Amino acid sequence: MEDDGKSSPKLPIPGKRNILITSALPYVNNVPHLGNIIGCVLSADVYARYCRLRGYNAIYICGTDEYGTATETKALEENCTPKEICDKYHAIHKEVYDWFDISFDKFGRTSTPEQTEVCQAIFKKLWDNKWLSENTMQQLYCDTCKKFLADRLVEGSCPFEGCNYDSARGDQCEKCGKLLNPTELKDPKCKVCQNTPRIRDTDHLFIELPLLKDRLEEYINETSVTGSWSQNAIQTTNAWLRDGLRQRCITRDLKWGVPVPHEKYKEKVFYVWFDAPIGYVSITSCYTSEWEKWWKNPENVELYQFMGKDNVPFHTVMFPSTQLGTGENWTLMKTISVTEYLNYEDGKFSKSKGVGVFGNDVKDTNIPVEVWRYYLLTNRPEVSDTSFSWTDLQAKLNGELLNNLGNFVNRVLSFIAKPDNAGYGSVIPDAHDAESHPLTKSLAEKVEKFVAEYVEAMEKVKLKQGLKTAMLISSEGNFYLQTSQFWKLYKEDKPLCAVVIRTAAGLVHLLAQLLEPFMPSFSCEVFKQLNLPPQFSLSDERGEVLLASRPWDILPPSHRIGTPQPLFKELENDVVTQYREKFAGSQADRRARDEAANLTDQLNKTKLSDAKKQKASSSKGGGKPKPQPAADREITMARLDIRVGKIVKAEKHPKADTLYVEEIDVGGGEIRTVVSGLVKYIPLEEMQNRMVCVLCNLKPVKMRDIVSQAMVLAASSSDGSKVELVEPPESANIGERVTFPGFEGEPDDVLNPKKKVWETLLVDLNTNENLVACYKDVPFTTSAGVCKVSSISNGTIR
Repeated sequence: MEDDGKSSPKLPIPGKRNILITSALPYVNNVPHLGNIIGCVLSADVYARYCRLRGYNAIYICGTDEYGTATETKALEENCTPKEICDKYHAIHKEVYDWFDISFDKFGRTSTPEQTEVCQAIFKKLWDNKWLSENTMQQLYCDTCKKFLADRLVEGSCPFEGCNYDSARGDQCEKCGKLLNPTELKDPKCKVCQNTPRIRDTDHLFIELPLLKDRLEEYINETSVTGSWSQNAIQTTNAWLRDGLRQRCITRDLKWGVPVPHEKYKEKVFYVWFDAPIGYVSITSCYTSEWEKWWKNPENVELYQFMGKDNVPFHTVMFPSTQLGTGENWTLMKTISVTEYLNYEDGKFSKSKGVGVFGNDVKDTNIPVEVWRYYLLTNRPEVSDTSFSWTDLQAKLNGELLNNLGNFVNRVLSFIAKPDNAGYGSVIPDAHDAESHPLTKSLAEKVEKFVAEYVEAMEKVKLKQGLKTAMLISSEGNFYLQTSQFWKLYKEDKPLCAVVIRTAAGLVHLLAQLLEPFMPSFSCEVFKQLNLPPQFSLSDERGEVLLASRPWDILPPSHRIGTPQPLFKELENDVVTQYREKFAGSQADRRARDEAANLTDQLNKTKLSDAKKQKASSSKGGGKPKPQPAADREITMARLDIRVGKIVKAEKHPKADTLYVEEIDVGGGEIRTVVSGLVKYIPLEEMQNRMVCVLCNLKPVKMRDIVSQAMVLAASSSDGSKVELVEPPESANIGERVTFPGFEGEPDDVLNPKKKVWETLLVDLNTNENLVACYKDVPFTTSAGVCKVSSISNGTIR
């Protein structure tokens, strides 16, 4: 999601915080995987959105890194030109980032005339200032391919003791992370023809890092403290300094790159790690012709850079040295935010091997973007490697997003939207003397503290902590609703209920603001349900941070909300299993599986088509086939209409000492009369206002002159001495259907007693050792969690 180009480019504004944000330029020769996305573009996007939320003047610059050996290698593999490879993968990257709601101000590329212009200008300054030297170096030459081999066209064993990784590239070992020269590799092979190359002399240009050491160390020592560099960035940089800076080659024997503007070296191009960081500058110059106001304005601009740990030395040592060497007044990096690696299930993500979930895969999962963003950010590898797993994603979606956040928002807005005799007719109620209500005052104090902690964490680019703090406000909101028992207050103390509901609605608004940097599509949907335009702001100047301490004042009384809708959908076990299997192995493995599945599908379609033809030829009429009668359906839990209900009234049956008569709200304004034989087991006072599971599609039956229109489900101990109600979670929605993961379909309108559907299923209803109500081992499930009993384990349900 990039600036549309119609609005004027943003420029630094005197007196405001002007923040220039970059994320490491993703290399263009492949599709980004989830580790790449959280490592740079998504993390930077969260911070850029936060800056805009706070009213700072911020721009976010990124683009594809397109020059160098990897592109030439990929072009050889795909039998096309480097330019064609770049065009293809640039479009793929942009499509992936658009889907992830990445809010670039400019997403550009490095294979542009602007890149050549800026890069060559910097080179000339370094040459004039005598920070460059010429040297003859030995380089691997392939006699078969008749060319010098660039670093990435050579593979061999890592020479460092204790590593010995046998697939190390010529520029860097992926396993130990050490930078290499190709001639240092043991048993090198040409990646194109697999022959062993020989060493030949070739002249190159070098930047003299040792001569710039004093200036560089002064910058690092000061900025790493004032800019609160992440610890992993400091450690990596200090290791480089401790090992001693060496001159680094800045040219390569390639064709695809920025040409060196020097007669002797005109057949060479700049080394990709010399010119790639300069891409930030050239892409900004494509965004605005006044780019120097951002990049040569250190007094008024703060530069924040995001990347994975393998990119650190190029941003803390190489690029600053290049900038310092020009003698110009460059905006140097203030803060660097570095992530460790995100692993995949039991191994590593790998672009080259095609292992993991890739950016173009996520769209095919039907899991919404806000869920992917949330999961990656809660799992952001800030201080150590973390792992992606499908079961963890499921747990966070179902537990944190659905049952915590989504439940809170939906519960508040749904209650407001109820008609006047049951809610507020979709209008925010007026509330008086909120501060005099101890529970509300306590909530406000906690929220004020959490918002201050959120701002502090985000200012220090502790994104995971910021997200966690925002979610704590949602948890507090759920606790506030439960403790206040607003549903009782509505009947017994309407003024106080109005305080609770208006305060909770203010929290919904506040959560949408705080979470917008993390889940913008979620926040937009919440504002839509609040009937507000998607304009998010949490600035000190407007007093919006201060307002968080008075949540009842956030939304005005009489404001009419929109239509509440569920915000998240449960991710079920069978779907998780399906995804784990689908994304197992490499992309090549998946393609082979898909081809086999497609072939099977075609065969099945052919059989089905033949069967239809056969049926049509034997049919007398040409009409549509009749739907399958309920009586002929397979007997599964999908045929039962079990709903979340609430007992609104319970009393003893006037003509039977062992029976209760309950009036139960089963949703949609429908009250069912139910007769239950529970008098011996549950006291009458404990039956009042209970949340229950109600089987609603049994045929009504008269019990001592009263027609029972449903059945309340209860569990019995093995000896029959104890009976307890099966209870849904308190936060479950009244009227929602209790589901059984893996059993999909619409329930029968009324169960046919002759077909014994209920009796057949009843024998497998039980409570497990964790007190969860189950069909076999499948839990009774609601949007707020599973249904349970109080104390009967391994009981039977009837």
